[in-house]
Amino acid sequence: MTIAKTAKKTSKVRATPPAVGPTTRPRVFGMSFASVYPLYVKKAENKGRTKAEVDEVIAWLTGYRDELLQQAIDSKIDLETFFARAPRMNPNAERITGVVCGVRVEDVVDPLMQKIRYLDKLIDELAKGRPLEKILRS
Repeated sequence: MTIAKTAKKTSKVRATPPAVGPTTRPRVFGMSFASVYPLYVKKAENKGRTKAEVDEVIAWLTGYRDELLQQAIDSKIDLETFFARAPRMNPNAERITGVVCGVRVEDVVDPLMQKIRYLDKLIDELAKGRPLEKILRS
């Protein structure tokens, strides 16, 4: 079968748009920070970085330090609450650019999803061996 025939078969035009149901929020918003945090640490440690560096990156972005970070982990708050209660989101967070999970972080429209992607991007940079000073946009 030629490409043209395949394209013709697969490119059917829908007469009416699909029914739109109630807006669903991304599942990641409801994930507990306590379940994601060990994954961040493991990813960093597998590449020779430390838990302390992960904590420093989280503190830089969100303001969660030491006891507050541990309380967020122990209370098993979801990511939405974690970022909503962040002591102080870093104003330089908007300087975080690049692609994580195939998504350009500076183009993410939803503010909460963008914060989650920012943290993912910082952890990725840490795991890739980037110097901490550059990760923290110093």
